Amino acid sequence: MRDILGRTASDLYPGYFAFVMATGIVSIAAHLLEMAGPDWLLFYLNIAAYLLLWLLTLIRLLRYRPRLLADLTDHARAPGFLTMVAGTCVLGSQFAILTLRVSIAAALWIAGLVLWLLLIYAFFTAVTMRESKPALENGINGAWLLVVVSTESIGVLGTLVAPALGATELVLLISFAVYLVGAMLYIPFITLILYRWMFFSFRVDVMTPSYWINMGALAIATLAGSRLLLAADQWSFLQELAPFVRGLTFLFWAVATWWIPLLVIVGIWRHIVKRVPLTYDPQYWALVFPLGMYAVATFMWIKATGLTVLSVIPQVFVPIALLAWLATFAGLVAHLLRSLLRLGAT
Repeated sequence: MRDILGRTASDLYPGYFAFVMATGIVSIAAHLLEMAGPDWLLFYLNIAAYLLLWLLTLIRLLRYRPRLLADLTDHARAPGFLTMVAGTCVLGSQFAILTLRVSIAAALWIAGLVLWLLLIYAFFTAVTMRESKPALENGINGAWLLVVVSTESIGVLGTLVAPALGATELVLLISFAVYLVGAMLYIPFITLILYRWMFFSFRVDVMTPSYWINMGALAIATLAGSRLLLAADQWSFLQELAPFVRGLTFLFWAVATWWIPLLVIVGIWRHIVKRVPLTYDPQYWALVFPLGMYAVATFMWIKATGLTVLSVIPQVFVPIALLAWLATFAGLVAHLLRSLLRLGAT
């Protein structure tokens, strides 16, 4: 067993906490649509996955630190570490929404905030100070927008736990600040990504599922804005800025919606035109998460604004997100079984 854990930890994909992100948001989506069963099942599975991933990460830190540090300074793989932040905050949101155990959610928010401060500056420092840097076309991918997702996740959970922490205005101030920081960070990164798409070779090997974060980053920004609007009555300053938040959040939702057809077209081009087989890759969790996040964000946007004309969207996207989760989870199980068989053979 120790050997299996060690081998798994040694090559652990830095972005594997995207499993926690995807599982958590699909659980919340199912809960909001009152789909009894999947919400709680995914919640308990997520707790187990979160603990297991932290165990593997700690083993990697203690026994395979050079590999971990190599990933942390790699332009393509380093952003994956930020899934730790978003995964922690999504799990915290599950505790707050499903169980109403806000004290646990508050502890996870504090942990997420500390992780964000450590990892966001470690990431920017590592890729900035590195002497040998890849060309833009090889260095940037959709995972870079995890910078935005992790930042916005702090704001989302912060609005849910602010009263429980006994410092409502301070927590809402932090939540509002990271909401704006995430919006600012999206602009340069999406500009570089679109530049890479339009002016460099459009190869199937680089058009990975992580590009769905182009939409997912805006979806979680929509959720953060919606949560701030719903919490505005707890802080007069936020109440005064509600029209600004409403307009900015609608911009995020509209652009997130715009991305969906284009990403579907890219997927058709990759898997049907270019015939890339649908085989399991941990990056597919970065596709599941945006689908679930878009459904939840739209649901909360409707609640914050009363735009019931959009009500059909969560009804359509929650089943799609659940099916995507099931398909990816089946791929994960098959992948793990094959890996165990290979380990047994050796």
